[in-house]
Amino acid sequence: MEKSIENIWKEGFLKSDALVAPKINKLYTRKSIHIIDKFKRMFRINLIAIVVFSFTFLIVSYFVGIPITGAMFFVTLIVLVIINSRLLNGLEKIDQGVSSYEYLKAFNQWIKKQVAVNKRISTFLYPIIFLSLALGFWFKDAEHIPLGERLVDKILSNFPDTILIFGIPLIGIVIAVLFLGLLAFCGGRIYQWDVNLIYGNVFKKLDELLTDIESLNH
Repeated sequence: MEKSIENIWKEGFLKSDALVAPKINKLYTRKSIHIIDKFKRMFRINLIAIVVFSFTFLIVSYFVGIPITGAMFFVTLIVLVIINSRLLNGLEKIDQGVSSYEYLKAFNQWIKKQVAVNKRISTFLYPIIFLSLALGFWFKDAEHIPLGERLVDKILSNFPDTILIFGIPLIGIVIAVLFLGLLAFCGGRIYQWDVNLIYGNVFKKLDELLTDIESLNH
């Protein structure tokens, strides 16, 4: 039978030969269980929120006339949820036969892997979000004429010498490409800021706990 996290810590947070008072041991046990359970709970709630948002936005986008944006949002976010759900399953597969301290270190390593994977994904995620918004509004029906075409007509009426590529002003393409490149470059940093905003307190407590325990072992 697989061991629960609680059972792992009941068997001893540190190795049996560690010279740590029982009360201190129990204190770290409670802190560790709280940190891991809190992170798992927040992580699952976050994934559920993304799924709910993706379905809601897909429906709303259809009624406001930007179904392309909704479809691209939906596919992108669902892929993101699938990847992170598999990462969460990987957390459940960590060897629970090791000592509680080793399990806590493995949990910390899993967090670093999860953050690294999502930082790489964010290199594509934010550009896709921008592109989906741009395409959605470009093809939005504006009195039976795509909004993008109306915009181009106004530009040409004021600047008739504007260079067009596939019906799109060259300057617009250049600006869009530069902005996509900027989002790709900053995607990892944006994600890091976002994850620190949500989980920063949990990460801080985990680092402090590991530092305290390692100091007791030396």
